[in-house]
Amino acid sequence: MDRTPYRPFTRRAFAGLLLAAAASPALAQARPRVVTVLGDSITAGYGLPAREALPAKLERELAKAVPGARVRGAGVSGDTTAGGLARVDFSVQRDTSVCVVALGANDLLQGLDPKQTRANLDRIIQKLKARGIPVVLAGITVPSALGRSYARDVEALYADLARKHGVTLYPNLLAGVAGDRRLNQRDGIHPNAQGVSIIAARLAPVVARVLAAVR
Repeated sequence: MDRTPYRPFTRRAFAGLLLAAAASPALAQARPRVVTVLGDSITAGYGLPAREALPAKLERELAKAVPGARVRGAGVSGDTTAGGLARVDFSVQRDTSVCVVALGANDLLQGLDPKQTRANLDRIIQKLKARGIPVVLAGITVPSALGRSYARDVEALYADLARKHGVTLYPNLLAGVAGDRRLNQRDGIHPNAQGVSIIAARLAPVVARVLAAVR
C-alpha cells in the first residue's frame, strides 16, 4: 500500500513510468489493473457523454503509464459521504486495485457538519483498507465565502485522514478548474469536457504512482 503523501508529480517522473511500462511486456499481458472512482456527480459525468466523463478520460491518461489499466466510475449524482459509506462495499468491486475516494462536495453544499464528513470518510477508508485496497483521497477547496473557520475545518479533514491512515492525498480534485467559467458548465459547479481533461491529466500521475506500488 502506498503510504506516501501527495507531492507534485514532475513530467520527468511521469516519463519514467512511461518508459518502465514500455520496457516490460509483462505489464501489458497481466490482468488489467482496475481503478474505481467512488464519488458524486463529477465522477458520474453529470451533463457529459460517457466518453467525456472523468472515468473515461482518466483511463485514457493512465494508459500512457499503465497499459491496460481500466477505470470504473462509481459515482452517484448528489451523493454525500454518508451515501458513499452506505454503498462502498458493493460499489467498489473486489477486483479493484486502487480506489479514488472523491466525496464531500455535496456535504459542503448542504452545509453538513465537517465532523460528520470526517467520520464518514474515516469509515470508508477503513473499509477499503480492511479489504487491502489502496486509497487515493481526493480533497476539495472550500470557497472563502462560506467562512474561514468552516473552510479550514473541511479542507483540513482530508489531510488529517490521509496522515491517519497512511493513504495518498490529492488535495483538490478541482484544482485548476473550479471558478473558471471556460472550464465549467452553465451551473458553474460541474466541469465541462475541457475541465474534465485537466482534472484527468493532473490526477493520472498520482494514481499511476499508487498503481506502480501495488503488488
